[in-house]
Amino acid sequence: MSPADSAHGAGLGSLHIDAASDRPPYEQVRVGIIDLIADGTLLVGERLPTVRALATQLGVAANTVARSYRELEAAGVIETRGRMGSFIKAGRNDALDAGFAAATTFVETARELGLDDQVIVEMVTRALGRT
Repeated sequence: MSPADSAHGAGLGSLHIDAASDRPPYEQVRVGIIDLIADGTLLVGERLPTVRALATQLGVAANTVARSYRELEAAGVIETRGRMGSFIKAGRNDALDAGFAAATTFVETARELGLDDQVIVEMVTRALGRT
């Protein structure tokens, strides 16, 4: 697994299913993701884990997570981009979202130029030292 893959949905570590809850698991996942967006843990443009990966992490059936993702997509909270995966579409639209969007654009451009992740991180570190 690449560093980029391990970062997908890193903010979902605090998401869990309460077996004793009256709320169905798919609803707990849906509301949990919305809460993580609201508190800034998940940002616009951030990739979510695959349905299977999140289901394994949470100890639920893949269909449970798939239903949550479908409902989130229908509500315009996430978008699925085919084989690329599912991404946060709607967020708080604050400085964190704007910063993440700028960082994503920078990384995409740097990779298109053929730079590897280590060089990209070194460039950011150097830029931080100049400001």
